[in-house]
Amino acid sequence: MNRVLLDTSVLIATVAPEDVEAAISAASLAELHFGALVANDPDERARRAQRLGVVEATFDPLAIDTAVAREWGRLAAAVIARGGQPRRRAIDLAIAATANVHGVSLLTADSADFAIIDDLVDIRPFDAPQP
Repeated sequence: MNRVLLDTSVLIATVAPEDVEAAISAASLAELHFGALVANDPDERARRAQRLGVVEATFDPLAIDTAVAREWGRLAAAVIARGGQPRRRAIDLAIAATANVHGVSLLTADSADFAIIDDLVDIRPFDAPQP
């Protein structure tokens, strides 16, 4: 079974990945909390809060520690060197840095978000319908 780090895009997908040993970054929890808090529609907010509760009950997230911060800096510098804007994708970079530090692939439904650094991170596409 392959160990992977799930991108937030996979956590919100309507279908869960199969045949993987999954982990998540604390950065994904931040994205999920934000998404639940900013939903304008009460039904959508409730759905997102429920999903967040399931994720929090299922995973013990990998921390953003010194090693991840160092790797985030390296990836952000690479984005700038390649003409990108790392602040636009700060959370994505934190998630990618977490995958690199832990030596696992990053399973994402949004491969395009990581295209500028796809040679620096082991990206695995996940094709699943989004909610």
